[in-house]
Amino acid sequence: GGGGPEDSEALRKENERLREELKRQQELIEAAKATMLGGADDDSDSSTDDEPAAKRRGGGEENAEGLGARVEKPMKKSERSYFDSYSKIGIHHEMLSDSTRTGGYRDFLCNNPSLIRDKVVLDVGCGTGILCMFAARAGAKMVIGIDMSDIIDDAREIVRANGFEDKITLIKGKVEEVTLPVDRVDVIVSEWMGYFLLYESMMDSVVYARDKYLAPGGVCMPDKMVMKVALLNDDQRLNFWDDVYGFDMKHIKNKVRARYLKDPMVEHYEPRQLVSKAVNFKEFDCQRLAVKDLEFSAPFKVWASQAGRCDALCTWFDTHFLSGCDSPVSFSTGPVTNMDEATHWKQTTFYLEGGLELKEGDVVEGVVHCHRAKNNPRHLDVVIEWAHVPTEGPRTPTKHQAFELH
Repeated sequence: GGGGPEDSEALRKENERLREELKRQQELIEAAKATMLGGADDDSDSSTDDEPAAKRRGGGEENAEGLGARVEKPMKKSERSYFDSYSKIGIHHEMLSDSTRTGGYRDFLCNNPSLIRDKVVLDVGCGTGILCMFAARAGAKMVIGIDMSDIIDDAREIVRANGFEDKITLIKGKVEEVTLPVDRVDVIVSEWMGYFLLYESMMDSVVYARDKYLAPGGVCMPDKMVMKVALLNDDQRLNFWDDVYGFDMKHIKNKVRARYLKDPMVEHYEPRQLVSKAVNFKEFDCQRLAVKDLEFSAPFKVWASQAGRCDALCTWFDTHFLSGCDSPVSFSTGPVTNMDEATHWKQTTFYLEGGLELKEGDVVEGVVHCHRAKNNPRHLDVVIEWAHVPTEGPRTPTKHQAFELH
């Protein structure tokens, strides 16, 4: 025999309640696991240091199409915090609002049909999916976007709302761990850069994707990065404390200067503050570089273009899309007068101990040593050796200054 409709309905409701209870218990278990992993020592982490860097990635599940299945490795607390930061909408608003950055990538993807049209394009660290949609609009045959952060869930809705769901496949996870729906791609595009180019940089992941998936003759874009340095006069910032509404606050000025000698400043500066022309001190060929090349020692030599005070070395980077392009594209993250052209990367400035009084033609020369921080490979330890070579008189003794970009 069997029960009536009421019994069937009661059984259905009980099953539903049990499923909900099981789901809740599983969530509690996962939360407990995350807490334990988050509090674990870095030494207990089984993930590799060569993981996505400089920008936006966190999470770990199959994508909607069933692709990207993987075994998620335990994550360091610093890694989880990094990826989680790119789940927040604010950081994507900042990046998308950067018209120099976003417009540069758009111009590359939309104005180079011989590279993009009918090709397979991979976007490493796709965020909101903006680069994927540029590629799809430009006629790519297939576009694959990978991102580790929860923002990819929003990207799926954005892609669907713009009618690209048949052309764009989005996969949630690390490029080192997911499975792509193809063996080879024709183009890898990624906005991987961080402050001082390499802070929190995810170039490690781009290199991994390039070596594993890029087809012979394919391109990894942007393909050339150039780091630049110039001499900076920062009287405006440092002298602010001399007279604040008629009050002497030099005590604070001394503290500020002491902090600047350890922590680089990431700020917007203006061309009028530079007392030299910029010179290149490090270049990267993204088609060929190895992960080990991201740690380096690079000499520099800068000539004062005018007499005046030099407080710091001001650094930035230029980004180039060149190889095989119908219309090459470049943009700079250097100082600008019009703040509408300023990028979210700003400039990274290293203040010199004691500062310098320069005459036109004087030289500041030395070596920039850049290495990953031992306790967090996304952070940088930078040592700058420098000396003043005046047009008249002897070269000053070399100074060594250590900076933490943490």
